[in-house]
Amino acid sequence: MIKNWSSGREENKEIKVLAQHICMSVLKAQRVIDQIRGRSYEETLMILELMPYRASYPILQLVYSAAANANHNMGLNEADSFISKAEVNRSTIVKKLRPRARGRSYPIKKPTCHITIVLKEKSKS
Repeated sequence: MIKNWSSGREENKEIKVLAQHICMSVLKAQRVIDQIRGRSYEETLMILELMPYRASYPILQLVYSAAANANHNMGLNEADSFISKAEVNRSTIVKKLRPRARGRSYPIKKPTCHITIVLKEKSKS
């Protein structure tokens, strides 16, 4: 689920996008997020497309969504924007039971995370 927030003030143009309950570990998503924080939009796309990690695909979709929302809702140009804030938070853990020998069961824990990305326009000065 992706949520979008845009700031109401015109002088501070930023788009905030949140993806919730992404099925991956926080640490695996964090190592991708640390690489793109503070970078320009175009540089972020190049980095995410070439990263060999599975965590880069949902983050790439989120960056695309943030840029499309910035273009459509506020009229911002993607080339003039950068990732001002990117964070990963821990979410719920989905627990299942795996059947094992002799009627026993072992737990399966699938961690999920929330990913927040804030896209901001570069200042003209």
